[in-house]
Amino acid sequence: MFTIVKGISLLIFVLALFYIFSFKAPKGNKAMSGLANAAVATFLVEALHRYIGGNFIGIKFLGEVGISSGSLSGTAAASLVAISMGAGPVYALIAGAALLNLGILPGFVAGYIVGLIAPIFDKKIPHGVNVVLGAILIAPLSRFVALGVEPIVESTLLSIGEVIALASTQSPYIMGFLLGGIMKIICASPLSSMALTAMIQLKGLAMGISTIASFGGAFANGVAFKRLKLGNKGNIIGVMMEPLTQAHIITSHPLSVYSSSFLGGGFAGLIAAHFGIINNAPGTASPIPGLITPFAFNSPSKVLIVLPLAALAGILGGFIGSNIVKYIKNKK
Repeated sequence: MFTIVKGISLLIFVLALFYIFSFKAPKGNKAMSGLANAAVATFLVEALHRYIGGNFIGIKFLGEVGISSGSLSGTAAASLVAISMGAGPVYALIAGAALLNLGILPGFVAGYIVGLIAPIFDKKIPHGVNVVLGAILIAPLSRFVALGVEPIVESTLLSIGEVIALASTQSPYIMGFLLGGIMKIICASPLSSMALTAMIQLKGLAMGISTIASFGGAFANGVAFKRLKLGNKGNIIGVMMEPLTQAHIITSHPLSVYSSSFLGGGFAGLIAAHFGIINNAPGTASPIPGLITPFAFNSPSKVLIVLPLAALAGILGGFIGSNIVKYIKNKK
């Protein structure tokens, strides 16, 4: 029980920091968006091509594609975070190219620093000279920052991910429901579950729960949108495929959506915990990656059983959550 409390408490603590950074730090929300994109560009590609195309199907070329993509997570993070914050592509790639053999989190920090200072080069330094000075200064700065934060990252955020993973292993059903519910709320909020799971490098059963919860909970969101009349058919399809596309509706009706998200994600997380679904591709906690990446780390027959059950669990959560909202509204 102590491990569960510790794991959930640390997760909530990270979420609080995540929220503060995303909405209070300069361009924090844009930086987190870049981190989520970097997770897709590296970890998702690695999961699909290295583990499915390479290891499972046996196509060597696809395996090499996946290995290459996964090894460049730091480069992708630094580049995409800087670009998301408004840095020029040349500066962003200069920062990213300097991060050979460094992970996604040090890359994120380096990209954030470069994203803050790169626009200064364009404003203060003549065109042509700015790129040369950028190459001279940004590349070593990016690697210096990444190397400086790497030990801190490994001793804090990665250890938090390990505690959550341990708690999921020791108490899979409790963590299946709680972790699945929390992750689906994050998935349906302006915060990014992809960025969060990439940040703490979540793996194993805990990541499997997060992945299946993101997929199954999408059906809960669809049911909530339909039954509570939140938007049209396009909005329903959009929230099921990628909740962030409907952030304007979700933030206007948080109770209506998050109650269904928590229950749907929690029920789907229980399914994942029961079948022992694992996922060693952090940063893939989103509906569409949740549909695909489990095949990379589990037997296809097991995944083909889990996915429909997770969808039904999400639908159940959506009905219960929407009924609760309707009851509260009627009482008022």
